[in-house]
Amino acid sequence: MATIAGTLLRSLGKVSMTVSRAAPAALQGVSKCLPSNTTCNTPVWTPLLTIVRHRYYADKVARGSCLRHYGYKDTLHTRGLLPHMVHRTRLPVPLYRPKNSWNEKRALFGQNDYIDILGNGTLKPTDVTYSVPSWLRGFKGNEYQMLLRKKKIHGKHMAHLRPTKYLEMNKRIKWLYRYLNQKTRDYYWHRA
Repeated sequence: MATIAGTLLRSLGKVSMTVSRAAPAALQGVSKCLPSNTTCNTPVWTPLLTIVRHRYYADKVARGSCLRHYGYKDTLHTRGLLPHMVHRTRLPVPLYRPKNSWNEKRALFGQNDYIDILGNGTLKPTDVTYSVPSWLRGFKGNEYQMLLRKKKIHGKHMAHLRPTKYLEMNKRIKWLYRYLNQKTRDYYWHRA
């Protein structure tokens, strides 16, 4: 590597010497004024190159451990499930209280799931879904039909009590109306 760099710098030194001697000829072009066989006796500076090919792990260990995040103080507790040693007290843990498996809510959960099969036929599953909003009980359809149903049942009250929700619902109805009528294919599009 050092010999290649030395020869490159020597050849550049020769070119610079010949160009400086032939200053008027430099206006005609550098290629015309360069002689083919020139020797230069002036010393040319060559850099001292030292290539280290091996870095030993022992040298790294001898230098000591690498300092990472110097000056940063970590405030989080990262030593497992021990209490913070700064506070000298155990962290507060809630007392274990087992759940009552036989309270009314858990004991009667899912009692009406098969009321239409096991009952006398007067009740339907949609009649006993108490946690579902009234306008969604027994409903089957897409989002557009669901919003129309909601507007039909609660539209007047929403306009007075929740005007922003009412406007957003109307915007969504308008967008879905356009999408369903213009962007989707119906079953009769090829007959038109």
